[in-house]
Amino acid sequence: MSDLPQHPRTERPDVVPPPPAFAARANVGPGLHDRAAADPFAFWAEQAGRLQWDRPWDEVFDDARWPTAQWFTGGRLNVAVNCLDRHLAAGRGDVVALHWEGEPGDRRTVTYAELHEQVCRLAHGLTELGVGPGDRVVLYLPVLVETVVATMACARVGAVVSLVFGGFSADALRFRVADTGATVVVASDGQFRRGQAVPVKAVVDEAVAGLDHVEHVLVVRRTGETDLPWTAGRDVWWHDLLERQPARHEAASFDAEHPLFIVYTSGTTGRPKGLVHTTGGYLTHASWTHWALFDLRDDDVYWCQADLAWVTAHTYVLYGPLSNGATQVVYEGSPLTPHPGRHFEVIERYGVTTYYTAPTLVRTFMKHGPELPAGYDLTSLRLLGSVGEAINPEAWWWLHEHVGGGRCPVVDTWWQSETGAAVVAPLPGVTPLKPGSATLPVPGCAVAVVDDAGAETPPGVEGNLVITAPWPGMARTVWGDHDRFVRSYWAPYAEQGWYLAGDSASRDADRYVWIGGRIDDVLNVSGHRLSSIELESALVSHPRVAEAAVVGAPDDVTGQRIVAFVIPRAVPTAEGDVDDGGLAEELRAHVAARVGAVAKPREVVVVSDLPKTRSGKIMRRLVADLTAGRGGGDTTSLTDPTALAAVDRAWTAHRAGS
Repeated sequence: MSDLPQHPRTERPDVVPPPPAFAARANVGPGLHDRAAADPFAFWAEQAGRLQWDRPWDEVFDDARWPTAQWFTGGRLNVAVNCLDRHLAAGRGDVVALHWEGEPGDRRTVTYAELHEQVCRLAHGLTELGVGPGDRVVLYLPVLVETVVATMACARVGAVVSLVFGGFSADALRFRVADTGATVVVASDGQFRRGQAVPVKAVVDEAVAGLDHVEHVLVVRRTGETDLPWTAGRDVWWHDLLERQPARHEAASFDAEHPLFIVYTSGTTGRPKGLVHTTGGYLTHASWTHWALFDLRDDDVYWCQADLAWVTAHTYVLYGPLSNGATQVVYEGSPLTPHPGRHFEVIERYGVTTYYTAPTLVRTFMKHGPELPAGYDLTSLRLLGSVGEAINPEAWWWLHEHVGGGRCPVVDTWWQSETGAAVVAPLPGVTPLKPGSATLPVPGCAVAVVDDAGAETPPGVEGNLVITAPWPGMARTVWGDHDRFVRSYWAPYAEQGWYLAGDSASRDADRYVWIGGRIDDVLNVSGHRLSSIELESALVSHPRVAEAAVVGAPDDVTGQRIVAFVIPRAVPTAEGDVDDGGLAEELRAHVAARVGAVAKPREVVVVSDLPKTRSGKIMRRLVADLTAGRGGGDTTSLTDPTALAAVDRAWTAHRAGS
């Protein structure tokens, strides 16, 4: 058995009701689901009324070109005005918009008035650089105040922005710059990554070489790199551009269907898809769900820890919270730099009340034990959130008990780059919670779990998750390839007009949604369909396992055999060391007891890391490619591409010793 400290678990309920004191003050009360279901378009029109429109819409929803939705047709507004100007007009210019924390420990606090001035200056600067409505601007930046400024300035002048993770390679950046046809790229001289200053300007130069449509590279000074490569006439310093601009800017209005941003999916095969989100419907969905699902209050300090290039941060850092006038924490660096408690240190420093994170980070913290969060004052927290993939019940309870002190609702949200904002999630003062379930569709949204023919599956039976009614945050197209948009998401259930999410799921007797992972992550062992998420949850519930990825490998007898790659809570002595005190046999028995004998992993491989996207999703298909002897797909979205190589070494060592 393991010599790790064992923490006995108390009996845990299947259902966790909203805390009475929380429910009594919640922004949203009972009955809203029914009211929204009775007239969804009237419901969304009501939420759109929370925004400032320069011209009212003529029609809430127009399906004449379905599945290219048209929401709030004829209406005109400006996203930056909704996120900044109207708060100043309401006398809230001195409210803190951003508490920014840099990885090395440098800090800035920026009010709404200060943020507004910087956005106005950059809006003039973009105009000087030739950027106008509909032009594309790519941001290749870490989590900086300047990244927020650039996003809002693009919205202010009507440019279409695309944020690219600052750790991506030159090839990955080049694809996105070329695909969008961007005229301006905004980048930094360097970035801080895990305690090191890393130059990145040369990466940008390589990415844009030969792309004649790139007219300017706007450079933010972050690390103070010396001997910076520079192309005269093309490259412009951010500070030089802004200091010569006026501090006031009159914003134009744009049509509700004017493109706002392009966000690229993290595909494992083929070309990443550039999903286009527009203005009025998206901002309505983003703003209302942020206010309702996170129960926003004037005295909240809200922190969504996602990188700004991830769609979660688009919706729940950039557009949703700023439209609601929220005070936010934004953090530049790694959660483990310079020590594993950095996030908890930040929560304590700023008195964070709402912490929205990813299951993979929770499981990373779990490796260090409950002693890690116990070393910090986290009593300011009143609500927790989860996003990125289905959260294992064990991780849910760990977050609830050891970070939230057992008092904070956990808002587990299911949504995608394609949906724009949350589609399935609890209302924190209303919905009883079931650890591991994203619960119910948010008001105004409708989902079903169906088989391939479109028939609803019985309770407890997995099927395909579909969205059965239009919602305002939905993507409108794939940039430059509308046929691909239709084929990918709408063709399988074209007759019904349903959106295919690509996730498997089931519903229980209370209609709660349980996400089972990507459809192609379902394993087929001797005719038994098994969910990778369910098996991973069983593995992570073992006290010696921190994270797990379950994939199928080809088998002549059973069709597929189950292979589990696990990260233990103690560091493995060597890649591929499956013995580790009988861990493999322990886990086989544990999964058999939790799920059934058919679900026992045939093989268990101990690894130190797993390939993940910036959203925290484990890229199981890349791991499955290794076990099947196939070449991998697109790896440009991985946080750390070396993680896949480490898994490959572990798998090779395991097979050599088996």
